[in-house]
Amino acid sequence: MIILKSRREIERMKAASRIVAEVLEGLRSLVVPGVSTYDLDMYAAAAARKRNAKCAFHGYHKYPNSLCCSPNDQVVHGLANKSQLKSGDIISLDFGVIFDDFYGDAAVTLPVGEISSEAKRLITVTEESLYAAIEKAIPGNRLGDISASVQDYVESRGYSVVRDFVGHGIGKNLHEDPQIPNFGIAHKGVKLKPGMVLAIEPMINEKMHEVKVLADNWTVVTCDGGLSAHFEHTVAITDSGPEILTQLC
Repeated sequence: MIILKSRREIERMKAASRIVAEVLEGLRSLVVPGVSTYDLDMYAAAAARKRNAKCAFHGYHKYPNSLCCSPNDQVVHGLANKSQLKSGDIISLDFGVIFDDFYGDAAVTLPVGEISSEAKRLITVTEESLYAAIEKAIPGNRLGDISASVQDYVESRGYSVVRDFVGHGIGKNLHEDPQIPNFGIAHKGVKLKPGMVLAIEPMINEKMHEVKVLADNWTVVTCDGGLSAHFEHTVAITDSGPEILTQLC
């Protein structure tokens, strides 16, 4: 069941989402060669506490960290550890909080030092595909319009869309209906209505779309060792168009 949010509830979600945006912005300056994902996780947890928010992921289905840290060929759900990042790496950071009973959730992929032109392009295209999808998040469109826009954008540029993991509705629960694949058929699926709040999150692979879960039962990696990038925003559908809740401006 899709739960529509009132304007007041969306404002409460905006407060939670702003905390997510602030924490991710703070992490940008920390992602440098020599930092560990453990350090990044500790920063995110402390930053949430400072803002009187609870980290959404810590303890969720027994997930051990506050921040999902997924470098290079890791797609999502990477576990923090004390290994140091090095120049040339890329890292996807996925973070969420609960504040005033509502969730916010967002993700970015960042360069570590100097990265290859191929890695830069993957990051750019993945982020652009997110905004292409957000443009479709308007009343009267269908869920498939969001999904197809991601797929069309990235596949036309030579990349592949992860199929095993998807975006989701969000509100008083971290994961709500509807599921939001990053592939699909335009003009198909649930009709979009004002009051829907969606976590739209393209997960895009440099090579093939197949992924697997490692023995830790969390870390998802590309099967072929290619790089992967991940961007996400929490977006409210309103009568005046999509409203991105997890951005600072």
